[in-house]
Amino acid sequence: MNDTSITTATGLLEGKVAFVTGAGRGIGAAAARLFAREGARVLLAARTEAQLKAVTEEIGAAGGTADFVRCDLADADSVRAAVDRAVELYGRLDVAFNNGATIQPPGPLDQLSEAEFDRIGAVDLKGPWLAMKAEIAAIRATAGHGAIVNNSSVGSFAANPELPVYGAMKQAVNSLTASAAVTYGREAIRVNAIAPGLTLTEMVDEWERNSPGIIDRATALSPLGRAADPEEIAQAAAWLLSDRASYVTGVVLQVDGGARA
Repeated sequence: MNDTSITTATGLLEGKVAFVTGAGRGIGAAAARLFAREGARVLLAARTEAQLKAVTEEIGAAGGTADFVRCDLADADSVRAAVDRAVELYGRLDVAFNNGATIQPPGPLDQLSEAEFDRIGAVDLKGPWLAMKAEIAAIRATAGHGAIVNNSSVGSFAANPELPVYGAMKQAVNSLTASAAVTYGREAIRVNAIAPGLTLTEMVDEWERNSPGIIDRATALSPLGRAADPEEIAQAAAWLLSDRASYVTGVVLQVDGGARA
């Protein structure tokens, strides 16, 4: 953790029930820990049970309230069941962070297989769409109002030759976010997205293995001269989900250290 990270709990999400996808590692795990410290009861969702169990136990040991459910983001029944589990456990759903994603093998778009394209689309675009459908229904039926944050990427804003299909799917997530914000704003359901820059996660480690030197190249673009810690990204999501962002909807917030400034 670098010295710019905020670790003191302020009750930002006090009393809320939060659903987090991709919560077994990286930004999702950091978000689950942070949301619990900020007073939320959290349901963690991802595919890998061992990771989910470890993060959930860590939250419990720190005095937070959390549970987990295995979830395949590309499967509608699995996503609905996971969201329903949050309501079953905690009686309501207030906020959701759709963080789960997968990365493509780096390289030109003509070198990506059709099977890989379909896999990336199923998780990175269909996944958030399915999650929003289920979350909006649950918020309507229980809390009556709430907030959703989708995890996008700064790679969605411009040409992305290293990860062209990943970038395209994230740009589509930005569009879905804006459309949902307009559609559900009258119901007091806010929908925003965050667009992280380079963040030190397992996904970025995988990218570095496939494209040696990418971390150094990306860091060089940041005015802050470093990559983000996952909690720094989670902090932005927590604020957007909180009542302190009550007049913010339809935004894709860049959390990139100024890389796109």
